[in-house]
Amino acid sequence: MNSEIIQVDQKTIVGMKLEMSLLENQTPGLWQKFMPKLNSISNRLDNHLISMTIYPSDYFQNFNPSNRFKKWAGIEVSKAATLFDELEIIKIPSGLYVRFLYQGLPSQAGPFYQSIFQEWLPKSGYKLDNRPHFELMGDKYKNNDPSSEEMIYIPVMK
Repeated sequence: MNSEIIQVDQKTIVGMKLEMSLLENQTPGLWQKFMPKLNSISNRLDNHLISMTIYPSDYFQNFNPSNRFKKWAGIEVSKAATLFDELEIIKIPSGLYVRFLYQGLPSQAGPFYQSIFQEWLPKSGYKLDNRPHFELMGDKYKNNDPSSEEMIYIPVMK
């Protein structure tokens, strides 16, 4: 599992959010609702999509698949734009992240994430930081294709 510790600058995201749990995963519906609004968002930095998760501070200490979190579907913008139609702005604070490349189907990512939290993190010398987790889906992202690639960003601190 290749990883890289990087400093990520603050990001301004325009998107939509839903509260959900792993047992009641509504991520596909969130993206179906967001994608038709994509072309109306001004000041976009690029065409990369950002899937972001904001977990409660005790989410991983008391892990249960029914625990709830906020999931965002969005895109990075250079500055805040006029918002409409359920779109919101959120900032990802700057900080250290560990970055992983994931290749495969979203439905099969569970074991990959499990190895990050149960194997990589305990051996890394880092611990989780309480900031948003996010995935960047760029040019090599192909929805529901086994050759699809995305970058996973997990917030860490020494």
